[in-house]
Amino acid sequence: MTLGGYDVWWGPYAFILIAGWAMTYPWRALGVYLGGRIREDAEILVLVRATATALVAAVIGNLVCFPSGPAEESSLALRVLAAAAGFATYFFIGRKILLGIVVAEVLFGVGFYLGY
Repeated sequence: MTLGGYDVWWGPYAFILIAGWAMTYPWRALGVYLGGRIREDAEILVLVRATATALVAAVIGNLVCFPSGPAEESSLALRVLAAAAGFATYFFIGRKILLGIVVAEVLFGVGFYLGY
């Protein structure tokens, strides 16, 4: 069966909804079940946090080094500068994630608008 094989307009949406639920719900249930039983400093949680942090860093690095869409027209220097400024803002001004993101986006937007 394919997504185009449904006779009703909502068929593909129902398929996506059910498939998404079926793939994520067991992991959520397991997380709720185990969440209260694992210490915060357990080695498995340290590994999970390190893996999640590495994945986020890899995605950001990929976006900076190999952008797609209109960001391809910007220079690598502008993208690196915006990311570094966002990180510095986050790190040195109270560890506020939203502030770091806003600074990086504003710097990148202004630089992109000016043609850098």
